[in-house]
Amino acid sequence: MIDVAIIGIISVLLAIVFKKGKEEYSLYISIAACFIILLLGIGKLELILETIGRLQGYININKAYINILIKIIGITYVTEFSAALCKDSGYQAIGDQVELVGKLSILAISMPILLALLDTINNFLTAR
Repeated sequence: MIDVAIIGIISVLLAIVFKKGKEEYSLYISIAACFIILLLGIGKLELILETIGRLQGYININKAYINILIKIIGITYVTEFSAALCKDSGYQAIGDQVELVGKLSILAISMPILLALLDTINNFLTAR
């Protein structure tokens, strides 16, 4: 995390320096820093996937639910990354729309889990 913080701080300082004279360089520095931090963050996904695999070994979880969870993590990461880039570039409205579609995508992809939860509750209540 210290590497990410250092890259972020240096990038912001460089972007501030270039913002007064060459504003386009400021944007390029911001985008490059975002991609570098993204690559560092993707490395953490391996640990998350390994942990999810171990959890699946301890308890009986439907593999489809694990896949949905991984997709939700991916959608969240891509949405936040792209929305932040849009907002940093001065396009707040586009960034907000990216966030909205990301939230709707997460809601849509999580429907099977919601339905399974409701089925479980219904089975529990009718068994009594």
